[in-house]
Amino acid sequence: MFCLVSAQSQNRGVTQTRTTRLERGRAALGPALELVHTGRAPTRAVLTAELGVTRATAGAVAAELEALGLIQVDARPGAAAGSQGRPSHRLSIAPHGPVVLAAQLHADGFRAALVGLGGRMIATAPACLEVPPDPVQIIDAVVEAGAGLLRETGRRCLGAGLAMPSAVAEPEGKALNPIHLSWPAGVPVRELFTEALAKAGVRGPGGRPLAGHAGNDINLAALAEHRHGAGRGARHLLCVATGHRGVGGALVLDGRLHTGSSGLALEVGHLTVNPAGLPCFCGSRGCLDVEADPLAFLTAAGRKPGPDGSLLRQSADLLRTEYTDPAVRAGAELLVDRLGLGLAGLVNILNPDRIVLGGLHGELLKADPERLRAVVADRSLWGRSGSVPILPSTLEHSSLIGAAEAAWQPVLDDPLAALG
Repeated sequence: MFCLVSAQSQNRGVTQTRTTRLERGRAALGPALELVHTGRAPTRAVLTAELGVTRATAGAVAAELEALGLIQVDARPGAAAGSQGRPSHRLSIAPHGPVVLAAQLHADGFRAALVGLGGRMIATAPACLEVPPDPVQIIDAVVEAGAGLLRETGRRCLGAGLAMPSAVAEPEGKALNPIHLSWPAGVPVRELFTEALAKAGVRGPGGRPLAGHAGNDINLAALAEHRHGAGRGARHLLCVATGHRGVGGALVLDGRLHTGSSGLALEVGHLTVNPAGLPCFCGSRGCLDVEADPLAFLTAAGRKPGPDGSLLRQSADLLRTEYTDPAVRAGAELLVDRLGLGLAGLVNILNPDRIVLGGLHGELLKADPERLRAVVADRSLWGRSGSVPILPSTLEHSSLIGAAEAAWQPVLDDPLAALG
């Protein structure tokens, strides 16, 4: 009897151990995928160390992610040149793996793309430069463009994300201030986006309907830069950018986007940098939104907007090709001074360890990096004791990639549940 009870106890212990290992392995799938997705685990050895698990568990987790079609594990381990120690299997994104549909709306048009893991742009539809005033019409159009890409490529779609030039309230998913699209406040963009996906026949694994994700374009750009661009490795990343119209900002804290209590944090476009300046849509005067965007630059440089519609493209081209023109240089310096004043105030409040500038702001930084850094250092309390690195964005379509990041997040959280 004693032996029987002892054997049963041992069997129960083995079963419990196996169950625990299985649970631990499943719990590690999401963190492991995120490590490969962001390039922080190029080998199985690094994955083992980052997860804090045994080599066997890391191997099983990598094999499961490969079986799901998400990553690729090199069959033969190899060592990097000059490295020491035992060679390890290299990990990479599956070259023909699934994608998400990313969409972006802005004042000068819209664009759709398919984005894979690792922030890789798989396919993009030509940008449309006509923005219908009807929210349903434009959201349907950008989703149909993305659906066309899915049909052409034959890729599996696991999610969809939309970047908006507006604060998007949580949890309702409503665009509160889509002023640059001439929409009324409170448009239910997430609901309209989800309905457009269904109308276009965009389905998830097993033919399930997809729930669309929607967010502010600069928030999503900051997330993309933190995971795949100039913000990688920063603990407290501040991102400020001007796209086609207006100025936005975002903060990433310990790898997570800080959106405040209802998704409306960091409306930096409404910092006053010129009290006697232009009237702003918010009711104040001299906000960054109207003093440091492409239209403000063209005006300060003595240029009129051209007929092609894209103020961002016109401003960037002018800065790159005619910076030696005294009027263009004076206009750029005026915007740099206003931007630097706003950044200095944000540095005093937020104390970031890195700042990434996108859109025209990134181009202004490249044109005269020392002037902007000097303004921030001179005007900020912490700038005097230690300079905050200020870098230009390195992603060409950061808001689109950020929209994809929002769509990938459920997969990164629980790959098995997301893939059904």
